[in-house]
Amino acid sequence: MNFAWERLADGVHRCRLPFLDVTVGLVCGRTAALLIDAGTTLAEAAAINADVMEISGRAVSHIVLTHNHFDHILGSSVFVDAEVYCAAEVATTIADRPEHLRADAVRHGADPEEAARAIAALRTPEHRVRDVDLDLGGRSVAVRHPGRGHTDHDLIVVAPGPPETVVFCGDLVEESGDPVIDDDSDAAAWPATLGLVLDAGGADGAFVPGHGAVVDAGFVDRQRAWLRNRV
Repeated sequence: MNFAWERLADGVHRCRLPFLDVTVGLVCGRTAALLIDAGTTLAEAAAINADVMEISGRAVSHIVLTHNHFDHILGSSVFVDAEVYCAAEVATTIADRPEHLRADAVRHGADPEEAARAIAALRTPEHRVRDVDLDLGGRSVAVRHPGRGHTDHDLIVVAPGPPETVVFCGDLVEESGDPVIDDDSDAAAWPATLGLVLDAGGADGAFVPGHGAVVDAGFVDRQRAWLRNRV
C-alpha cells in the first residue's frame, strides 16, 4: 500500500496525501469505485490507483472533482477509464487556464516538471454537474452543490450509512489549518453553505475535510461560527 487509508464505513475510505495534506476519498459499490479528488501529480495519482485496486479489486470507474484548485484535480488524467464529474467551472479551468494551474502548483511547492507533466496530460471532464446521484452497484452516493464558500462551485459527496453518513466536503471544511479564503471564495455565503453540509451529514455524520483529519458535526459548526465572525 502506498498511502495509509482510513476505513470510515463499509466500502468507504480516505487517505491523506503527504503533499499539502490533501484528502482523497474512495467509495466502493458492488460494480464501481468512486474517487473523490485526484491529487496533484501523475506519480501521486498512479500510487492512488494502485491502492484502489488493492482495496477494492477494481479500477476507479468514477471521479468527482470537488473544485478547481490544482491540488485536487491535476492527477485525474491517470484514471483513463473513469467517468469524471465536476462543476462546469472545473472543466473551464482545465480547458482554458492550464498556465494558471501550473503556476499555482509551483507557487505552493510542487515540482515544476511534475506539474508540467500533469498539466500536459489533463483531459477536460465530460460530466459537468451541480447535483447528481451515482449508482455504484448496491450503493448510491449523492453529489451536491450546497452553495458558495471556498469557491463558487464547491461540490460535496454524500455516502449514506449505516452506520453513519459520510460527507466528503472538499475544502468547504479544513481541519489541518484555517479555511482558505482567497479571491475565489465567498466568505459571506460560506456559513450558510456549511449549514447545508451539516444537514447532509446529520448530527452523527462523519465529515471528511479537504485537508486534515475527519471531523464531526460539532467541528463543522465551530468552523461555521469562525467564518461568520470574519465577515
